[in-house]
Amino acid sequence: MTQLDAVKSGFILCLGISIFICTFIYINSPPPKEPNEQKFLPISIECGFYPDELCSALFQGLAAAPTIGNFCQQAIPQGATQISILLQNPGNCSRLIKELHFITKALSEEEANFSLAYIITIHKELEMFVKLLRAIYAPQNVYCIHIDEKSSKAYKNAIQSLVNCFENVFIASKRENVVYAGFSRLQADINCMKDLFRSKIQWNYIINLCGQDYPIKTNREIIQYLKSKWNGKNLTPGVVQPAHIKHRTRVSYKEFVHVGVSYVYPTTNVKDEPPHNLTIYFGTAYYALTRKFAEFALTDERAKDLLEWSRDTYSPDEHYWVTLNRLKDAPGATPDALWEGNIRAIKWRDQEGNSHSGCQGHYIRDVCVYGLGDLQWIIESPHLFANKFEYSRYPLVTECLERRFRIKLLQQADVPLEAHWHFQLDNYFNMKINV
Repeated sequence: MTQLDAVKSGFILCLGISIFICTFIYINSPPPKEPNEQKFLPISIECGFYPDELCSALFQGLAAAPTIGNFCQQAIPQGATQISILLQNPGNCSRLIKELHFITKALSEEEANFSLAYIITIHKELEMFVKLLRAIYAPQNVYCIHIDEKSSKAYKNAIQSLVNCFENVFIASKRENVVYAGFSRLQADINCMKDLFRSKIQWNYIINLCGQDYPIKTNREIIQYLKSKWNGKNLTPGVVQPAHIKHRTRVSYKEFVHVGVSYVYPTTNVKDEPPHNLTIYFGTAYYALTRKFAEFALTDERAKDLLEWSRDTYSPDEHYWVTLNRLKDAPGATPDALWEGNIRAIKWRDQEGNSHSGCQGHYIRDVCVYGLGDLQWIIESPHLFANKFEYSRYPLVTECLERRFRIKLLQQADVPLEAHWHFQLDNYFNMKINV
């Protein structure tokens, strides 16, 4: 047999085996299911922009939407590039504010007369931060941005370029090397809180956020919630420290920070009892506090002593605010409150099957990073904000949420709308929603 004949024989044999395998798979595969026209999206869909049908279907939880949406993710990085370019080459501020679609007037008299202060701690994802800021931005509010000292110089410069264009947005005067679950995270909030009292804006409530949050409720809805449901009270959801959490404050913890590595670790040193015989509570690190309570937290001796005692505890921001707010004489205190207060919508891993049916993105430290299939759950939540988002991983999640949010915001406005407040110049969908 010649070499050519051997090659031909080998080819025919491989071809025969391939045909046999394909035939076997075809015969044993289940027949395709008939699509339900009311539950599935059309196959043919444009992915070079964000069509009404796709984002609307994602919010309705239709079965085919996440699958089709994953194909459309590839079109999104162009938007991220646009934001980066604008902040690297800011030019004049008027142009930047318009091209980034910032709201430039109070949208109602109710909002103009009730200012909010925000603390936003960030360390990464420039595009996500811009989307968060322009969602919650209003000229009558004030914003302190804490940038992790470990963040890159380019990131800090980009944030500074944006902040320079607003009188009511500033970077914290003192910045920390923030360590997850460390005292530095609480100190970052304290630093910003002190700065916010120097602002000429007489804000009513202060709210803290991180760079992976996004609002579910508009500025007007947040104000209405605070006024109608709480009316001068603080929101610090939490309970008396459970037994399985007590280790956080029983022994001393230290922060370790080195190049590219940071963490908190326990020591063998047993801590003293809390100062002033305080009962330690456990709750969320995120809050909505009245101006008087925030002043109390910065000036009261018990608050100062608790802050000092908390320096070597694990995740002190999860006990500090809630403990102070349970003091009966604290301004706006809620001594008998438990987990009341819809601050954050979070899908915790251990709550699967109870408060949610699972994470459609992925978990980080047992917290869901939202995927496309989570959008319906997010917008149906009664909470003010949702966490956690990663624009670089799931860009369409934020894009659809952002455009829906802006439409709702403008529909609630009592003032004439400026052209640049709309997103239509970016060729995004025009979706009608009920508010």
